[in-house]
Amino acid sequence: MPGSASSVLITGGSRGIGARLAALLAADGMDITITYRRSADAADAVVAGIRAAGGTARAVRTELESPDDLDALFAGDTAFDAVVANAAASAFKPIAQLSARNLERSWATNVRSFVLLAQRAVPRMPDGGRIVAITSYGAGRAFPAYGAIGADKAAVESWVRHMAAEFGPRGITVNAVNGGLIETDSLHGFYATPGMPPLADVTARIPLGRVGSADEMAHTVRFLLSPQAGYITGQAIVVDGGLTITAPPFWEDVRRAQARMQEEE
Repeated sequence: MPGSASSVLITGGSRGIGARLAALLAADGMDITITYRRSADAADAVVAGIRAAGGTARAVRTELESPDDLDALFAGDTAFDAVVANAAASAFKPIAQLSARNLERSWATNVRSFVLLAQRAVPRMPDGGRIVAITSYGAGRAFPAYGAIGADKAAVESWVRHMAAEFGPRGITVNAVNGGLIETDSLHGFYATPGMPPLADVTARIPLGRVGSADEMAHTVRFLLSPQAGYITGQAIVVDGGLTITAPPFWEDVRRAQARMQEEE
């Protein structure tokens, strides 16, 4: 845990939240293993940055859809004190357009890999081990083109609760960090999908009036990996600036209506 000589596996650590978390935990003295799928140069840059700062890190190319690749992460006597399931991928399509292959790959990448990683990690974890999954507000809210991964994230949060109950006697905690609109390449990629409204229009409806940062997500995960979070398990910690506490009529819409009324007076 932070401040001690421990090890962490972070899937999808070449960019965004995973990369920021890797750097943050390395600065705490953790030994870092990140996985990546395609972004070898970016993963190497994350590792190089950590090593230049005096930390220890390595990057492993991993297909989360492949059980053999997941087995390879635990080759020999490899063990981790903490596992952070951060990587995600899916098809952003209306439900009517999702193919069987889209559904299978989304489930294998987001849900099955999480369960298989936990199965492999837990027997080698010390008492007090940690598992954290990165989910999103799509786990509990419905919006366009997010059906496949949203349902997968909801499934992951259900697995978190079941794992927390089963692994609790070993002193292992299992939690999720549920992010809202977080400043990452994935966010901008999603809002570049044809037909999506401008990101600024959506951001205006968030009570805090801005998107979150990868740093804010990473610090929340860091807390859950710490001794101070040792009695928190089976939870989904929401980091969304208040996005999911609102409902129509949205405050931003009311303020605009009030402004128009004042102009007409």
